[in-house]
Amino acid sequence: MLHKGTGEIETQRLLLRRFNEGDVKAAYHNWTSDDKVTEYLRWPTHTSIDITESVIRGWIESYEKSDFYQWAIVLKDNGNEPIGTIGVIGMNEQLGMVQIGYSIGSKWWKQGITTEAFAAIIPFLFNEVKVNRIEAQHDPNNPASGKVMEKCGLKYEGTLRQADFNNKGIVDAAVYSLLSSEYFAAK
Repeated sequence: MLHKGTGEIETQRLLLRRFNEGDVKAAYHNWTSDDKVTEYLRWPTHTSIDITESVIRGWIESYEKSDFYQWAIVLKDNGNEPIGTIGVIGMNEQLGMVQIGYSIGSKWWKQGITTEAFAAIIPFLFNEVKVNRIEAQHDPNNPASGKVMEKCGLKYEGTLRQADFNNKGIVDAAVYSLLSSEYFAAK
């Protein structure tokens, strides 16, 4: 892969950009402290803004690495305030594979925002970073996340039994992927 790091990506409604220290309060208010958002995630709801600050500080420090990808999701008509995040949460260099994870404030659910953000990073990852495989997974009890993956062109591969964990405990993992050959054949 040809790592480029987290750069700005723009869509019709969104700006995907790096986090900065000024984002802590909005992140905490908009999604990291929301139990509805974290219900099916691996990290617990933030009970203190200090936790969010520590996480974002770690991301900011990681931007120095060219193989780190973590975007703030910002609605263009909402100032510069992040409402969620999307990024690479796993990577296998030998396979040229990245795994994508995302979360967005529940106030912005069912508006196509996460789908728009995910769809925006796919061309970047295939064209610029030269990944071979983009994958994502979700708890089958959270089908809305799977709909995001399907709308972005990922194909359902199967469900791995008790192969993941989240705030519900040990759970099944519904796995989706998109290969570079499929992406370029559809162009």
